[in-house]
Amino acid sequence: MRDVITRRDLLKATIGGIATLSAANLAKGQQKEKRSKVVLIRHPDVLDKSGRINTKVLQEMLDEAVMELVGVKDPVEAWKRLVKPTDLVGIKTNVWAYLPTPKEVEEAIRRRLIDAGVKPERIIINDRQAHTVLAPCTALINVRPVRTHWWSGIGGCIKNYIMFVTNPSDYHTDACSPLGSIWHLPSVKGKTRLNILLALTPLFHGRGPHHYDPRYVWQYKGFFVSFDPVAIDAMGLRLIQAKRLQYFGKEIALETPPKHIVVADKKYKLGTSDPKQIEFVKLGWMEDALI
Repeated sequence: MRDVITRRDLLKATIGGIATLSAANLAKGQQKEKRSKVVLIRHPDVLDKSGRINTKVLQEMLDEAVMELVGVKDPVEAWKRLVKPTDLVGIKTNVWAYLPTPKEVEEAIRRRLIDAGVKPERIIINDRQAHTVLAPCTALINVRPVRTHWWSGIGGCIKNYIMFVTNPSDYHTDACSPLGSIWHLPSVKGKTRLNILLALTPLFHGRGPHHYDPRYVWQYKGFFVSFDPVAIDAMGLRLIQAKRLQYFGKEIALETPPKHIVVADKKYKLGTSDPKQIEFVKLGWMEDALI
């Protein structure tokens, strides 16, 4: 029987190595806590009953979430804190046929990049050719939907960078534990300005390498933003697990334990996987928020 990876498991996997911060490194610890802020925003009108996106509401949600994360009152100013006009900006999207990053989301991000002073010709949107097309970029915006995944337990922001390597299957070993190493490649390291984990219509269950079943997709009508790819995936995992518990009435093991999230924290030092170390902010509509 497969082990069930729960919120308690994540805590147990990480809490053992956490020591009290000394006065000498307190400032460093506070900086890490700030990087581990995750904002969830939802709106009941971002999708209609057929799943079509209300672009005006989506833009307002993106603006509110990014302003909260950055800590400013103006959306354009918030994006100016993330990118410079001289940046070559790559939007690392996801084109999985069943649940791709919506074009409306890509356009909302692109619009604010332009407002921040980045010329349209210096904005590149790509997924499958990231290892060549996005490699020269000086700034990256990482955006994709959250879903269950056959090889990694869940597909989130950490895994979204797998297309920065030439042989993605090399990173499928040990429940995709090596995924975090991709973030240290020269084409990626230090370039990510924002992670956006979409939860407009998450997929919370399925079996098989390319599983998709509309019975296990629901209109959550939200998304997460964070500077920390590990923290944002940890919260995305909590959402998926909460929905599985609600739907099945008991904890059902993911087909693959999503251990790459803790490994990305503990081995590759990409961010925070311990929910106790994540500042979680919820904005907007919170009916049936689950987490």
